[in-house]
Amino acid sequence: MARSSTDKLDIAVLLPCYNEAATIGPVVRGFRATLPDAAIHVYDNNSTDGTALQAMLAGAHVVRERRQGKGHVVRRMFADIDADIYIIADGDGTYTPADAEELVRTLLTERADMVVGTRRGVHADAGRQGHALGNRLFNLLYRTIFGPDFTDIFSGYRAFSRRFVKSFPAVSGGFEIETEMSVHASRLKLPVSELELDYGRRPEGSHSKLSTFRDGGRILWMFAMLMKETRPFAFFSTISATFMLASVGFMAPVLAEYFQTGLVSRMPTWVLSMALMMISFMLFTAGVILDSVARARAEQLRIHYMSLETPSAAKAPLGEAAPASRGRPGKADAA
Repeated sequence: MARSSTDKLDIAVLLPCYNEAATIGPVVRGFRATLPDAAIHVYDNNSTDGTALQAMLAGAHVVRERRQGKGHVVRRMFADIDADIYIIADGDGTYTPADAEELVRTLLTERADMVVGTRRGVHADAGRQGHALGNRLFNLLYRTIFGPDFTDIFSGYRAFSRRFVKSFPAVSGGFEIETEMSVHASRLKLPVSELELDYGRRPEGSHSKLSTFRDGGRILWMFAMLMKETRPFAFFSTISATFMLASVGFMAPVLAEYFQTGLVSRMPTWVLSMALMMISFMLFTAGVILDSVARARAEQLRIHYMSLETPSAAKAPLGEAAPASRGRPGKADAA
């Protein structure tokens, strides 16, 4: 429904939480002070330390999501909450609520669908050196595979348009959800922006839920799956080339012997090399076919994205600030 550019925008602040009782109260109050008219939603992911109670006392709408994992929480949030602008942040206090206003302003003035609050100094102090190294490696891998749109794909502080949220499939189950968000934007070539923000340390009594190797493995697996789904030609061509090189490696000495003597004494090696070559050809063919399928799926996603309502206030002249208003909870707003 078209609306006048003078109408207020509904802003929803989304805070997925798991055992963040020590920090969620100040975080909620910080967002309330920064965006007094926004609706603040805390989704408690089976916490055992009183996170839900602290969030309710601070004035947030609290919902419980029983499926464990940040990806499940974000999927539920995006399905439940109806708003014009969404801000998502962690409940651990590492992101500054006062920066939310700048995220919203950037989203509106640049007419973007997602603004990522990149973490200033995250490589110098990411909780553990393993996390800092993983950030560098995975960001480099992302830029190599999916393009240079983002410099910090793991930032949990982001602002979204309604179009992005309602067109985002959200199939991830854990911390790899941020990677999926970034790939979704790159795949549909959505307008995005980055805003460098300070990244704080957890206060005493708050502990990171990340596991360097377990979550790193999950993210790496998600990279592979997203590459298979969004860039199948590159994915299957890489595997095809590997099989072809193995085939040539086994084939070369057999051919050399044949040209010298006219005999093939290592028939099993020859059969293996030909089998590997056939597999290589089949993988390459699969990549060609699936690339066409992926393009068609991307076109359908783009059409769906374009069909979604855009608040007319977001199309106001650049620099014209749009006031915030209370986000509308959808299917559930309290637990």
